Amino acid sequence: MAAAAAGPVFWRRLLGLLPGRPGLAALLGRLSDRLGRNRDRRRRRSPWLLLAPLLSPAVPQVTSPPCCLCPEGVHRFQWIRNLVPEFGVSSSHVRVLSSPAEFFELMKVDCLESTLEKSLQAKFPSDLKVSILLDFTRGSRGRKNSRTMLLPLLQRFPEQVRVSLFHTPDLRGLLRLLVPERLNETIGLQHIKVYLFDNSVILSGANLSDSYFTNRQDRYVFLQDCPEIADFFTELVDAVGDVSLQLQGDDSVQVVEGMVHPYKGDRAAYCKAANERVMGVVSSARARQQALHAQTFHSDSLLTQEDAAAAGDRRPAPDTWIYPLIQMKPFEIQIDEIVTETLLTEAERGARVYLTTGYFNLTQAYMDLVLGTRAEYRILLASPEVNGFFGARGAAGAIPAAYAHIERQFYGEVCSRGQQARVRLQEYWRSGWTFHAKGQSTGTWRPRSPS
Repeated sequence: MAAAAAGPVFWRRLLGLLPGRPGLAALLGRLSDRLGRNRDRRRRRSPWLLLAPLLSPAVPQVTSPPCCLCPEGVHRFQWIRNLVPEFGVSSSHVRVLSSPAEFFELMKVDCLESTLEKSLQAKFPSDLKVSILLDFTRGSRGRKNSRTMLLPLLQRFPEQVRVSLFHTPDLRGLLRLLVPERLNETIGLQHIKVYLFDNSVILSGANLSDSYFTNRQDRYVFLQDCPEIADFFTELVDAVGDVSLQLQGDDSVQVVEGMVHPYKGDRAAYCKAANERVMGVVSSARARQQALHAQTFHSDSLLTQEDAAAAGDRRPAPDTWIYPLIQMKPFEIQIDEIVTETLLTEAERGARVYLTTGYFNLTQAYMDLVLGTRAEYRILLASPEVNGFFGARGAAGAIPAAYAHIERQFYGEVCSRGQQARVRLQEYWRSGWTFHAKGQSTGTWRPRSPS
């Protein structure tokens, strides 16, 4: 949800790319130094800017679980179910979309407002509910924003619509007053991108603004008729919503009754309550899935894919395993970090790992693993011209150049070790498009066939 990193070095490097701004550089330098000293006294790191994980020398200490990766077989990654729920589904229910247009076609549904209106006019009470989870800072940016767009819907259907605005606990006090809009989003964000419709789920990195439906390439996975997965993500969104601020019809916000305020209340108490609420969902879903697998997937009632169509309510044997990873570092939830580090550590010779990112900002720990393991790596990056910040005004306009600089530094290290054949970097470029796809070992890694 939020990336943790150190801040002062980033401010100086980024502002160094913008000549003629000595006053601003001095002010931000003093501010970041003061915040850095406070951070050290509190013995915790604050989540600073996008690039800081790589620029910071600190390497997070993560205790990985015992890894039981087997050489062959469908349960190569079964150890992950010790951390999160394991969902077994048929591949016929999984569809990977390839373009913004395809994403748009799938997302096109009847107008939400008209659907709610019909539910009010129905002869019998409707159980239709709409739950929307957004980030507070990003959803409140500017005069016309997500909040103002959703207010009429909330005012008209107050009993059926819920709008939750997650506010990072790290943006508080003097920092909250001084850091301007847009820049304050770098302190921490709610970044879940999941779209739920009844028993179907779309997992993506895409937002719902125009470019994501036209010329901004992202990733999209459609899980159709997967009720257990839909239930899990519904519960997860509800849990994060409960620890978020609730938008009211007058554009004010309130905390859920009994919940600590995210930036006015005690930070430790809020993070503890949030951890318990979110991990409660993970733990209960994990136990539920373990019981379901013992009863269903490991019994004699499974059908082959060919026989499933004629089997009524009996389910085909799962051939695809889904593990939803969660990262909410302010709440001390680092499941994604643990799993990713373990996967990279266990990647053996002959394996090929695929990574893709719109923003090349691997942590130092991940970079050391890429350079120190024996697997082959294929890393797809955004070229500076298709970076979403390309051509932006102010400090944001320097971000693509900063990422390109980091990329060159990393590739220089690859070349100095003579690993160009093992670690290959490619840049995505398409005229008039931007690139936003992020994925770690999409489809896992596949051992090469002997030549």
